[in-house]
Amino acid sequence: MPISDLDAEALYAALARQVKDALSGADHVALVGIYSGGAWLADRLAQELPVEGRLGYIDVSFYRDDYAEKGLPAEVKPSQIPFDVEGATILLVDDVLYTGRTTRAAINELFDYGRPARIMLAALVDRGGRELPIAADFVAETLTLPPGERLVLQRAEDGRLSFTVDHA
Repeated sequence: MPISDLDAEALYAALARQVKDALSGADHVALVGIYSGGAWLADRLAQELPVEGRLGYIDVSFYRDDYAEKGLPAEVKPSQIPFDVEGATILLVDDVLYTGRTTRAAINELFDYGRPARIMLAALVDRGGRELPIAADFVAETLTLPPGERLVLQRAEDGRLSFTVDHA
């Protein structure tokens, strides 16, 4: 699919259907969104799933293995996990899955809160290029971007999602 045809709202609807079907009847489900795009998606999913306040957010800045190389982002947000992670089924939510390093960092941070029964990963887009053996359980679209391009999820004031491409 050409990047210009990416409809973030349609992709969100497809991802939400996959997640709802797979998690119907699951016990102790909690959502954890990775800042910032994954947090936006987790917020919306929490409105559609029976998670009863079991919604959290993770900023993986301090857990990344490339922290020294990349430095801190301009706006580090506090992680918020207001539920017991021990024994929970966690749906980790990210906007774009690329190298797998963000996912690995998020899993490391989750284990600082306890030992979940299971962690599943949902991503709006899988752009390939994995450096670690990580795969999403739920993904709305798979595509390839040329080197030097980055897919960025944006959220408008009305909550609508869209994608842009940044050139590094």
